[in-house]
Amino acid sequence: MLRSSLIYLSQAHWARKMITQWQFAWRTASRFVAGDTLGEAISVIEVLNGKGINATLDHLGEHTSTPELARQATDEIIESLIAIDKSGVRSNVSIKLTQIGLELDEDLCEENLRRILSTAQETQNFLRIDMEDSSWVNKTLLLYGKMHAEHNLFKTGVVIQSYLFQSEEDVSQIISEGGRVRLCKGAYKEPPSIAFPKKRDVDNNFDLLTKMLIDGALASGSTLISEDGKIPPLTAIASHDPNRLSYAKRYAKEVKLPDKALEFQMLYGIRRDLQDQTSKEGYPVRVYVPYGTEWYPYFVRRLAENPANLWFFVSNFFRK
Repeated sequence: MLRSSLIYLSQAHWARKMITQWQFAWRTASRFVAGDTLGEAISVIEVLNGKGINATLDHLGEHTSTPELARQATDEIIESLIAIDKSGVRSNVSIKLTQIGLELDEDLCEENLRRILSTAQETQNFLRIDMEDSSWVNKTLLLYGKMHAEHNLFKTGVVIQSYLFQSEEDVSQIISEGGRVRLCKGAYKEPPSIAFPKKRDVDNNFDLLTKMLIDGALASGSTLISEDGKIPPLTAIASHDPNRLSYAKRYAKEVKLPDKALEFQMLYGIRRDLQDQTSKEGYPVRVYVPYGTEWYPYFVRRLAENPANLWFFVSNFFRK
């Protein structure tokens, strides 16, 4: 019930308007967001790199309301790719398709995505297409598949959410095409007709999809992370759940998948101890580093995922 309420608030304009005016809200959100500016985010990535951890840079934003804003978001993503190239940090980039116009016009979104991919190719970097709520899943996968086929030398990647029933079929299709997958549990509220309502079932499906992805990576030649840390291996496990990570490591060892062919991804500001531990074990670790002024939906979804995050927010409210 609490999670559902928070996910509703993450999408409510009235709540966004109210909460973003609270100074303490940003102080709390800054635990999970690298800063307002690209420069601040690059500085955070430099610190992570110094610990042997790679990054995915994300300029926050989704559901842009005009073509002009979609093009502006595209320009900012291109700017981030150029900044990564100039600074030499070990990072790639993640985007949401509604950020660059999918909700407005599919042709506009495709045009903007091509511009981003062109810059990614020029800078020899990698683009991860993030996944949004279920209403956008099929459109996202169709456009990802089209871009992946057209940019075969430059590998794009996509995100799959284990709480959706369709994800097993989606993973099977992506594996057959040699695609790169970031597997996560999912952060939206979905109806029980299309998604597992119980955590236990989501976890079980997560492990099943992990097994499928590891088997697919092994069959494809155990592609390793690139030397510059930008292009990930085929399989990326995105979780802060030690049980999910343990299963992935155990199964990978069982089938003899090299450690460098299995990446673990976590969020900035969450389970730094687990990030450091996994990196010291010899696995590639990548931290998702979000930045920008459009932090509200991302922040509230982080509160929904973990009661400890919500308590941190509430305690700051009473200290404001």
